[in-house]
Amino acid sequence: MPVEKAEKDVQTLVSQISSKEILLPEIQRGYVWKPTQVAKLIESLYRGYPTGSLLFWKTNETPATRRLAVNEMQGMPAMPPLYLLDGQQRLTSLHRVLNDYEDAQIVFNIETEAFQNQSAATAKDPRWIKVYEVARPGAKQYPIISRLHTHVPGIDPDVIGERVGRLAAIRSRAFYMEVLTGFPYDEITQIFVRVNSGRPLKTSDLALATLSARWPGTLERLEEEAEYWAKKHYPDLDVTFLTRALTGTVLGRGLSTWSHGRLIAASDEELERGWATVQRGLRHVVPMLQENLKVSNSNLIPSHVALLPLIVLLGEWPDVPMDKDTADGIIYWFLLASIRNRYSSSTDTRLGQDIPAARGPEPVKQLLSNLGVRGARIEVTPQDLVGRTIGSPYFFLSYLVAKHAGARDWWHGTEISAIAEAGQKLEYHHIHPQATLKDHAGAYSKTEINDLANLAFISGKANRKISNRSPSVYFVDSELPPLTEAELAAHFVPYQESLRHADAYREFLHARRALLSDAMTMLLSKYRPTWLDEDVEAADPLAGCSLEFQLFQSPWDSGRVVARASGPSFNWTGALGLADLETAIAAADGGLDSDIEIAGEIVPVRVESDTVTIPIGPYLVSGTIGTWRQMLDREKTDVQPLSRFPTVEPCPWESEQIVFPVANIE
Repeated sequence: MPVEKAEKDVQTLVSQISSKEILLPEIQRGYVWKPTQVAKLIESLYRGYPTGSLLFWKTNETPATRRLAVNEMQGMPAMPPLYLLDGQQRLTSLHRVLNDYEDAQIVFNIETEAFQNQSAATAKDPRWIKVYEVARPGAKQYPIISRLHTHVPGIDPDVIGERVGRLAAIRSRAFYMEVLTGFPYDEITQIFVRVNSGRPLKTSDLALATLSARWPGTLERLEEEAEYWAKKHYPDLDVTFLTRALTGTVLGRGLSTWSHGRLIAASDEELERGWATVQRGLRHVVPMLQENLKVSNSNLIPSHVALLPLIVLLGEWPDVPMDKDTADGIIYWFLLASIRNRYSSSTDTRLGQDIPAARGPEPVKQLLSNLGVRGARIEVTPQDLVGRTIGSPYFFLSYLVAKHAGARDWWHGTEISAIAEAGQKLEYHHIHPQATLKDHAGAYSKTEINDLANLAFISGKANRKISNRSPSVYFVDSELPPLTEAELAAHFVPYQESLRHADAYREFLHARRALLSDAMTMLLSKYRPTWLDEDVEAADPLAGCSLEFQLFQSPWDSGRVVARASGPSFNWTGALGLADLETAIAAADGGLDSDIEIAGEIVPVRVESDTVTIPIGPYLVSGTIGTWRQMLDREKTDVQPLSRFPTVEPCPWESEQIVFPVANIE
């Protein structure tokens, strides 16, 4: 089958998008580039760097399409359209820049030749000019050059003219094109998957591409379903999640690199049946979580993967009444799977165990057996909560116990709600303010300050009114309604006045952990099925374990990270490079394993689906790529000068390692 080869300049390609002569097949993912990536593309065109080729499909078919992330164009194309298979992010970005989109305001510094997105600072600085102003069709260069020379007289006008000319010429830069003709849609899907399999395209994107070709209209169904749940305050049930749910239902396990091959072999009946299971399952599991457990918003849930076995279980439940023990057992398993970080590593393997269990004759019993808690009475101890912060699933549990206790906001007096808006929008509040603890002579660590035992759920307005005042002040402050013992008890905050001062902060944490752990145990016991034996106690393997990162950085160095790990029988400290870690995460986003030096030892970085596992001292730290990046972004907000970087001796870990969720890093 022929492959046509050609070249077209940027302006022609952008015009073809505007005239609908370039369309996007449904198998494509959405537009995801950030302004920084767009700026780098424009810079590459300006400097004459390679920018890659484009892949199109020409066909007499009329395949399902999805919208490009550009303004809707009117009219009909003058010639048969080309369907864009590879190059969507680049061409969409160019169209947005050259059509002056509000969120594609790339600017150029005539002095430094730097590119970035427009900001308040660049808008006021005459050295910065919008790329659109120079590169749009019909732009006159002389007035721009004259204006720049007036405002930046230190640059030779010939240099200004040469740079403006090169900037204008980006619309004339040519892209090499390959156009596939004569291929049917199913083969095009295979080509698309192979072209993208070595790139940062997630397995869910590849699965969606395969489903779109195998089952026309898939994307529309998923988008409609996602919109339905977004209106129900469950926006995390998005197209990516639903793709994972449908794939898991059809294949009986999680997503992996082989998923698209198995999906191709699935029959229409299997896909229809799988989609019916997903829809029916969600319409049972979400109300169960919202009404029975009081999880009103999906952003509370630590791991949405834990919903997948329940979708299968409830989606295929026979049309018979569900007894209370089974309904409670479903919630019980969900809570335990969350706090035990069931899917923080080996996600595909564990879903391969749990989805079949959900289809078995005694699904709840088998799911609990997979967790290793059959016959166990689970108790949360104060030690389980030591070192836990907002990334821990116990943070989720701390919200639930407050909600079940009828905790009220300290300003509005209404029950706390995860779906409240405006001034009543829920925030987590440091009971002992961070500023007070950081300045205190007790030298409390970052982990101690952000311990979940120091966090309460109140409205944004109450949080702002309290500001940095000590609880010894604001618990009885006249600006706020005085907090009674009952009101504090609903948030499991100890009432003793002696614990309201910074010098007694560790005693406060100890007292509140005791209250919270008792409440958490009672909540778990509330949903524990009566048919479970009660003679075995299953300890949390991460009880008393913590991992703290501290970033040290300077303007001339990418930074070093000190990792401090502790547990019931060990303390370990090691160092690693921030740039090395970010490079490893970027490689993982492309599906590639790599290596990184930690504590003087080269260790492997493993990737399974979208889960990354890195050995750090006593832990196998595991989590999604997104969670790793959130953790790094959080650390960058609390950076210390590189001059304070401590001496850290190389200390490779030689004993067995424990799986530790990256979300728990403080």
